[in-house]
Amino acid sequence: HVQEKHPTVRGARLSGARLMSLTSDELNFLVYRYLHESGFRHAAYTFGCESLVAKSNINGSKIAPGELVNLVQKGIMYSELERSVADDGSVVDAENFMLLRTSSDGKQLKRAREEAPVASAPEDAEPTPAAAASVASSSACAASSSGASGAPSAAKLESIEPTPEEQVTTLAGHTSEVFICAWSPTSLQLASGSGDSTARIWQVPDGPCGKAQAGQLPEPVVLQHFSGDKEKSKDVTTLDWNHDGTALATGSYDGQARVWSATGKLTATLSKHKGPIFSLKWNRTGQYLLSGSVDKTAVIWDTATGSVKQEFALHKEPTLDVDWRDDDSFASCSTDKMIYVCKLGQTAHLKSFKGHLDEVNAIKWDPSGRLLASCSDDYTAKVWSMKYDTCVQDLREHTREIYTIKWSPTGPGSTNPSANLVLASASFDATIRVWEPETGKSLHVLDKHRDPVYSVAFSADGQYLASGSFDRCLHIWSIKDGSLIKTYKGSGGIFEVCWNADGTKVAACFSTHIVSVIDVRM
Repeated sequence: HVQEKHPTVRGARLSGARLMSLTSDELNFLVYRYLHESGFRHAAYTFGCESLVAKSNINGSKIAPGELVNLVQKGIMYSELERSVADDGSVVDAENFMLLRTSSDGKQLKRAREEAPVASAPEDAEPTPAAAASVASSSACAASSSGASGAPSAAKLESIEPTPEEQVTTLAGHTSEVFICAWSPTSLQLASGSGDSTARIWQVPDGPCGKAQAGQLPEPVVLQHFSGDKEKSKDVTTLDWNHDGTALATGSYDGQARVWSATGKLTATLSKHKGPIFSLKWNRTGQYLLSGSVDKTAVIWDTATGSVKQEFALHKEPTLDVDWRDDDSFASCSTDKMIYVCKLGQTAHLKSFKGHLDEVNAIKWDPSGRLLASCSDDYTAKVWSMKYDTCVQDLREHTREIYTIKWSPTGPGSTNPSANLVLASASFDATIRVWEPETGKSLHVLDKHRDPVYSVAFSADGQYLASGSFDRCLHIWSIKDGSLIKTYKGSGGIFEVCWNADGTKVAACFSTHIVSVIDVRM
């Protein structure tokens, strides 16, 4: 982070222009926001602690999402302009911007260009990996824009009209990015969590979504998250409803988990963790709550008493995700590349899974508790079984980090036992892949997004998949043939998407401080 204590970091200026300046606190805050918006939550936490972002007086709600990238892009444009003008004011030809030589003197660059021999690549030369990736990326974007992709859904994409704003219910009230959302399993209550130190419970009206619902929307219940000294505790990082929708659990950057009634009453504050909570899950009976934290631990809480039932300190680095296998056993994953399966009442782990080469971002048990899926920054997803020490499937077709994975609510142990079980993975390569877990075969490549995909969610019947990306698009896909059947383009990047219990509505939370709800009635 920026170590200097000078009051400003000074930039270049045009003659006669007002001096532009940026304090080190402001720059640190922009870097922190960039890390958070890009999905690097643990890196953001570490950077925030070292740079003391929380102690700054910067009002984050007044800073637009993506502001650091915006400033860098403008700086590049200025650098290009500066290099295109000679000392006498005349316009000269300048090469495209290259980061590692922008600090060189313009005359030295010109002299080097004049003295350098002209070299041309052989006609049969192969492109470098970087160039090939660039061409592939450009081609993919062009195909996505024109509908010329070879994917099965390309023809259908042409005929799909984006959902108009008139058919979208907008939930406004948060004053910072909305990172998470979740429907109650028993009603049209929708919970959202934000960087503004609040969670909110919205009562979404029944009936068609749209601007006409605006007058029917009651005020949301605002769940304030404050630390012991009454200062704001920053982001609400995770939330989860219990099985019958009577209680909502939230986790925050202050390391505390909180339990609220469906009406918004704080019923318990769970204090044990010494760092942000990144994952929080109820077990199926609602008796226990499981949390995973940056402090490297996982904790099982007795929700009736608010006490710690057991703490598990197996990981050597921050715990990124936890997931129940059954009512008293669970799995956890970490930046230490390890996965542990543990059981309440036992100090030693039941199983450890080692095989990822980079941090493990998410884990999920299938509905039967037989298979565990994991995804990692090593570009792979893996499927594990308690019967084996190594993965039973190694899914290697993504080309970037995989941020999340979800099992379909189908197959043994689900409410749709006769339907085939599939696994969906969402990646920073802008694609979602749907896998057959028994064979490891990639059934569909869902490739209409143009930026990293942060969230996927299956409908209750397992027939449809919702996806949200930082390209601002919410897509609904058919699992049967991989076709795109509905789309909505919002006002900012999407952090999470979720279906209501009936499978008729999908909510998406945005970097632009809002939650949007659309109808999905097939």
